[in-house]
This record gives sequence, structure tokens and C-alpha cells, in this order.
Amino acid sequence: MDLPVIRTGGCSAGSCGSSAAQTNGLPDDIRRRVENHPCYSEEAHHHFARMHAAVAPACNIQCHYCNRKYDCANESRPGVVSELLTPEQAVKKTLAVAAAIPQMSVLGIAGPGDPLANPERTFATFRMLAEKAPDIKLCVSTNGLALPECVEELAKHNIDHVTITINCIDPDVGAQIYPWIFWKHKRVRGREAAAILIEQQQKGLEMLVAKGVLVKVNSVMIPGVNDEHLKEVSRVVKAKGAFLHNVMPLIAEAEHGTFYGVMGQRSPTPEELKALQDACEGDMNMMRHCRQCRADAVGLLGEDRGAEFTMDKVEAMELTDEFLAEALARRAALREKVAAEREAKKARAHAPQPQQAVITLHRPSQKSALAGRHVAPEGRPVLMAVAAKGGLIAEHFGHAREFLVYEVTGAGAKLVGHRKTDLYCAGDDSCGEAVDVLGRTIEALEGCEVVLCSKIGYEPWGRLEAAGIAPNGEHPLEEIEPACVAVWHEMLQAGKLAQPAPERKCA
Repeated sequence: MDLPVIRTGGCSAGSCGSSAAQTNGLPDDIRRRVENHPCYSEEAHHHFARMHAAVAPACNIQCHYCNRKYDCANESRPGVVSELLTPEQAVKKTLAVAAAIPQMSVLGIAGPGDPLANPERTFATFRMLAEKAPDIKLCVSTNGLALPECVEELAKHNIDHVTITINCIDPDVGAQIYPWIFWKHKRVRGREAAAILIEQQQKGLEMLVAKGVLVKVNSVMIPGVNDEHLKEVSRVVKAKGAFLHNVMPLIAEAEHGTFYGVMGQRSPTPEELKALQDACEGDMNMMRHCRQCRADAVGLLGEDRGAEFTMDKVEAMELTDEFLAEALARRAALREKVAAEREAKKARAHAPQPQQAVITLHRPSQKSALAGRHVAPEGRPVLMAVAAKGGLIAEHFGHAREFLVYEVTGAGAKLVGHRKTDLYCAGDDSCGEAVDVLGRTIEALEGCEVVLCSKIGYEPWGRLEAAGIAPNGEHPLEEIEPACVAVWHEMLQAGKLAQPAPERKCA
């Protein structure tokens, strides 16, 4: 019989989470540009907020997954707004939001149409805001059709973060996604339209990279249309210098009124989305924390405080120079505080970890290769859902509107997605009565074996266990990644990771 090999548990430095994977190895100047950007840095999205200014109503293409809507407070998806703003209104609203939410670090224009199909309104907004709040990063998200003609203007306004939605690089695939584009004063359809759009997107990407602009590529995963093709898209855009790839699931509910929704095109399952993201990740950094935000989103990712900043409320505010200067100072102080917290977290990650002896037997041929080396404990990956706030396990199960999903092994915890849910708890003792909402929440957590939260009631605890999901409230206010790894080691030592994941029972 082989002698036992003793292995240590815990995370190795820099391995506990995809936020580290996204930023490790980057030049210092690029790290500084993304560290406070909630869309370009997974870690930043726990600490910093963004606002989308809805100043761009017109669009120069039609997508089968898009239906722009106005005054739709209950729909959370791209292309939806409650108020269309003038550039002057957008600047005043941005200043009001930045004063009330010191975490505000980014102003983006993403619609409800295409910002570069509305260049006068878009660039007027950027120009005025740069004068009033120079600490706010400026971003734009575009379909890319008009991008090459706007690159110089983007660079002039110091916009160094641009997102391009690229769903294909094959016109035959594109013809299934885009029914038409508006190009050189006429409507072009079918494969020809897709070919023009693809050429403009690729040209714009190359021009931005040559200017030193950080480019994130968004892609909508459409099962049976471009799902397999997106692997090639990822390879190509990385080769051309894109910094980050965000593969998003198609939103295809019929009630949204999109072509795909009406025609019955299905959305991908969470498992299908993760598999595609995993397949693309070998080629470039993948964004896993996207929330597919509204075109007028306000606040941290995963929340929307837009109702607090409607224009009637903003117009009633007195934004004096003294008030704005004080707000600027509060934002600077918060960024210093977050930077200090990050340094402390980094120091903890590099500190010696307590050893957890895990005995694993090996064949004789493995002994020499393993001798003297730190090897992570063996055990299958586990998906864990986390009710999170501010990078901590700080949300009551019944108060969570979404759960972050981490894939956890002995080497660390890596964010792989999120699951949206309805609010289960009304804030009193009646939470257990909302059985229908709880059932939908459990269904949304399909594939997860553990739920970590700060607190949970008896009713959801029992329902989760009955569905094969282990509730865990033992790590309140702890950092997510180390807590997840600790739970993984508990499962390993209890012998729960030697077998395949248990089959889920009916919720």
C-alpha cells in the first residue's frame, strides 16, 4: 500500500477568485485604469457604482434580441429606460448621483439606442461632464457600425474604455441575428448588412487598440445560432487586442416583445452559458459578473437606484460649486479607503495559511513527482451560491435579489456567474409564507450544492435541504472566497467530494 501524502489546504496567493486572474500580470498603467471600474474589474464591482446616461435614442441597426422600450420601470435589460435625457439633464443627474453615491466611479452611455448613432448628444454629454467631474471615468458601449468614424473623437475626450457588441464574425451567422442596418443613408438587409457591420466592428476594434483604448467585447449567446461560433469570435478579438470578453445569455421572454421572444427562440441554460464561457476563457479574460443593465441604470451592479434620481427630483437639487467640491472629496476618500482594504486583503492572501492535513493515497509512480511539492487537495469542483454585499457574505437569504455563483476547488473560489431571484422575505416573520417565490428561487439555484448567507430562516432551510442544497450561515460578514474554500474543505473531509454531485430533488 502507498504511503499517505499530506497536503495543505487554503488558497495560494492570488488564486482565490477570478478578480485576481483578471488583473494579475497586467502592466501597472492598465491595472490602474481598471481597478475602480465595476464592469472591467470583477473585484471593483463589489465596491464601485456606475451610471448609464440615457441620451442616445436612435439606433442604426436592428437586432432580433432587442426591443427598445420607454418608461418600463419593471424591466431590467439593455435598451430599456424610464426617462430620455438631454445632455444637460444627463450631466446634472450624474453630478447628483455622484454626490449621493460616493462609490460612483463611471458614467457610461449605452443607449437606449446606439451612442455613436447619436454623436452630438453623446459627445456633448462627455464634454460637459469632464469639466464638472474630472474624476468620473467615461465609457461608451456601441454596436460598432459607426465606430471607425468616431475613434478620433473618443480619444479626444479621453474615453479609454469602450465596449463593442460583437456577436459574430461570419456574415451567414450575422444574417440570422441582424435583419437590417442603416448604412450610408439607406437600409441594407440580410448577409450584406451583416458583412458591413462585421467589417466596421473589426476595423473599429483595431483602431481603438492602436490608440491604447481598453476594449471589452460583449457577445449575446443565442443557442443554435452563434453559440459554437462565439469560440472563434473570442479567439479573433483577443488576437486583435480586446482586453475582456463578456459572453451574455440571450434574454428571450416573450413578454419583452423581441423577435426572438415572439418566435420562441430559447435562452441558454446557466450550465450552457458557463460551458461556453469556460471554453472561451482559454483565449482571454472572461467577464462573469455582468448584469445586462438597463440603459439608465444607477448604482452598484446588481442594484438599480434609478427611481431615487428621476429628473423631477434632480431638478429640485441645488448643486452648488461648494457642494460638488465636497462630493468630490468624499469620492476621493472612499477610493483611498477601498485601496487600503484591498492592500490588507492582498496581505492576508499572501500570509502563511494554516495547514489542513488531507490524506490521499497515490500509486508508486506518483510519489517522486509529488515529493516536496505543494499540491492542492483532490476533490471535484463545487458550485456555491452566495448572498453577497460589498464582497462579503453579508445578505440575509430572504433579502437577496441575486446570488453570486462560485466554482470552488482546493485551489480557490472563482466567480462563474450570478442567478437573479425574486425577493423572498418581506422583512417580517411572514417570510415562510412566500412558498411560490421560494420555489422559484430554489429552481434558479439549479446546479449549486451550497448556499452561503448571513442568516436564513427555518422554512427556506428545510426547503433547500429537501432540494439537495446545503444552507450555510456560518460565515457572516466574511470575505467570499476564503469562506467558500473553507466550506469546500469541510465537504472534502466529510467525504462528500469523492462521489459525483448529488442529483437534485424536486423543490
